[in-house]
Amino acid sequence: MNSGLPRTDVDQALLGHATYRSLGEQRLTPAEERFEKARRTTGLWLAPLVTVVFLLLPLRMDAEQHTLAGVLLGVIVLWVTEPVPIPVGGLIGVGVIVLLGVASATDALAPLGSPTLFTFIGAFILAQAMLKHGVARRFAFRMLSLPGVGRSTFRLVVAFGLITGLLSAFVSNTATVAMLLPTALGMLAVIAKLLQDRGLVAPDFNPLRLRVGAALVLMLAYGASVGGLITPVGSPPNLIGRGLIEEATGRRISFTEWMLTALPICALMFAALAVVLLLLNRPEIRRIEGVEEYVHRERATLGPLSRAEKNTLVAFGVTVFLWVFPGLVAVFTGTDSALYTTISGRLNEGVVAVLGAALLFLLPTDWGRREFTLSWSDAAKIDWGTIVLFGTGIIFGSLLEGTGLARTIGSSAGSALGLGSVFAITAFAVVLAVLVSETTSNTASAAVVVPIVIPIAVAAGVNPFVPALAATFAASFGFMLPVSTPQNAIAYGSGVVPITTMIRSGVSFDVLGALLIIVLLPLLVGLTGIGA
Repeated sequence: MNSGLPRTDVDQALLGHATYRSLGEQRLTPAEERFEKARRTTGLWLAPLVTVVFLLLPLRMDAEQHTLAGVLLGVIVLWVTEPVPIPVGGLIGVGVIVLLGVASATDALAPLGSPTLFTFIGAFILAQAMLKHGVARRFAFRMLSLPGVGRSTFRLVVAFGLITGLLSAFVSNTATVAMLLPTALGMLAVIAKLLQDRGLVAPDFNPLRLRVGAALVLMLAYGASVGGLITPVGSPPNLIGRGLIEEATGRRISFTEWMLTALPICALMFAALAVVLLLLNRPEIRRIEGVEEYVHRERATLGPLSRAEKNTLVAFGVTVFLWVFPGLVAVFTGTDSALYTTISGRLNEGVVAVLGAALLFLLPTDWGRREFTLSWSDAAKIDWGTIVLFGTGIIFGSLLEGTGLARTIGSSAGSALGLGSVFAITAFAVVLAVLVSETTSNTASAAVVVPIVIPIAVAAGVNPFVPALAATFAASFGFMLPVSTPQNAIAYGSGVVPITTMIRSGVSFDVLGALLIIVLLPLLVGLTGIGA
């Protein structure tokens, strides 16, 4: 390696990241550059072509649904091929939808007031403070110092995923990923510096493009989705699906029954996830001998907590407690209690995130000079592109439901396929839920797909319980694109996961997860007697 090359500042690279960079801002091999140019050039003509061709097809669909479907297909092409920045691709789609009369500008843009977007803003600001003041680095060293974990990148990724999954069983998936992302980036910084110090990477390497970083951050996002299935309160689709199923079948699903049914599936899903991520994003180094000594030395140099670190921990702790509190109430009082309804309504995760972030501007580090934990110039560095991107995803999800396009797709597919058995309807429910959740939120996927599946099963003379529960589980999938779930958007917003890596890993896990639900859920429902 050329020792004359400038040495990468790992901390600056991870703090000053951007999710989208032009070709001129990236260091690519000649082969990679040819591929990227071809991919992005293809998108310039393929996206409008796909849209126009679809709109010209003589389909028996409502005009608004037909137009929305054509535009959405074109936007998906833009997202996959990246001829323009991914957030801009979504904005183009929203603009075209308004121009073509699918919805008014007011109606189309209304979902941008979603609490989820404010969860992003607050969580990103908290993460910025944790990175700036070194709190994430402390967390990373604490995890790396766990017995045996710090010796292997494989064990590190798996251990991090387990922690994520267990937390997300009781805390919102989005909140879990938001609170642990700084820790993931801190661990990546430690590994990147270790590779740099040992001469295993070029002096000017890009720490945002390490495979171990992609595996770690995707494990964070996907692990939260898997863990969110463990309990009824782990993810909004669980509550939506459970309510719809109980209303349609008259069979109540208890907290314990849900957990007994979900745990075996989630355990196998997690094992499949670890295999997929570590095979497709094989870490640059497997054995990290000496890292325990390295971690011990680095922890010794950190010294006591600074005032800024303490303030950041206070803001972070308050936010996490308020995120967790509704779930704790649900465990003891149930999700149908008035107390849970009141508390979960008041402690909306978006409002909590914003209030937690606001503490960073109120807690002083030097009162005499009126200096606070974070300044607005620090906060302004968060990835607004990811926020815009997910906002456009929410818009498309709202339109899919509002125009009836999602229902039309599901009903038409069910009729065309002639579904008549529990297995066939369950498989259809899972595939449809995964596909819908790729282009809209998992909450919307559950709200749209479960009501489609239940009448299809009833019409076929099949008990709708298993297909509807399978659709509820599968609604938490959709791992291909940043807009599929808030967790994906946060992972993409880290700058560590290229869109092509997310698509490749997401498709693989979508298929494996769907198969596990289709095969195992009917067996476990019979064993646990859930809903009987």
